[in-house]
Amino acid sequence: MADVLSQNEVESLLSALDPSASSGGGTSRPSTRNNDFNSQISIYDFKRPERVSKEQMRAFRALHESFSREFGAALSGMLRSIIEVKLISVDQLTYSEFVFSLENPTCFNLLESETLDGHIILDISPSIIFPIIDRLLGGDGNSQGAYPNRALTEIEIRLVSRITGLAIEGIESAWSNLCDWKLRVSQVESNPQLVQIVPPNEVIVLISFEVTMGETRGIINLCIPFNTIEPLSNKLTSDTWSAYKKKSPDMRQQLNLEASVSKSKISLKVDLDNSKLTAGEVLNLAVGDVIMCNKGSAQSLTVELEGSPVFTAYPGVYKGHKAISIEKMLAIPKDIIEARVKNAEMAEA
Repeated sequence: MADVLSQNEVESLLSALDPSASSGGGTSRPSTRNNDFNSQISIYDFKRPERVSKEQMRAFRALHESFSREFGAALSGMLRSIIEVKLISVDQLTYSEFVFSLENPTCFNLLESETLDGHIILDISPSIIFPIIDRLLGGDGNSQGAYPNRALTEIEIRLVSRITGLAIEGIESAWSNLCDWKLRVSQVESNPQLVQIVPPNEVIVLISFEVTMGETRGIINLCIPFNTIEPLSNKLTSDTWSAYKKKSPDMRQQLNLEASVSKSKISLKVDLDNSKLTAGEVLNLAVGDVIMCNKGSAQSLTVELEGSPVFTAYPGVYKGHKAISIEKMLAIPKDIIEARVKNAEMAEA
């Protein structure tokens, strides 16, 4: 026959499972071990899995802060007005949460990439897109909070394509250090719920920007499904991405720089001798006096450019003018610059 537990034994078992459980006038002490176990539990929502790491989210923020500056400057130039584009949030959520958070109707642009599988979405809220259209058509762009509650017309979509074109250029420029997007608009919708690019529970990265034009404000959302950029996930780390990336030199800029530098004046100095005179000899010098040099005409001289020795040369006369004939190069200017940089870094250390 099985053993029967006493009342005290039953209360001890209950108190071990639930520290708050007690009966009668008895008291129970909470289990320290159980409290430690509960303190290590973290809530996890299986409907919103965290697939993007914090480091990758920081990379998204840095990349699109660069985009917001470039896009704001390009938009200001097109509209001939001061436009401010500011990154306000970078979040990860499900696609269904993103779609149901949008206005209807809205300006919902579906972008596809030639180099990556999948699509991304550029959504422009009506509160800013209609004032921008008004500005493009010659108005002041001041809607004062009133805008039509309707889908865009065909003419308006053509005008908006100029704005989305600038946004695409900015996105491609921001991501060019990691991938060549080669984006294009494949579809423009007014109802976001009609477009299903990924399953509703798929994780997306939502980057939101606030666009300010005078007193008018609106939101631009960039939705990037995680499965679209998953091949690049290993590059979204602090070791491989940079907001201020190195760009290939533009040919026009390079030629302009070369033309400007070639016209710059630099100091050229040639030391003929290091002879020494007394103060009395200097005071007694007069026009026509000859100072004897220690170096002969067959000995080479050092030519300095901006204080750095670069060439050796021989002294002489050319068409009645004192001149030098370059013998050889002592150092390449690039090596001189590297040496100066290294010396400056050592001095700071």
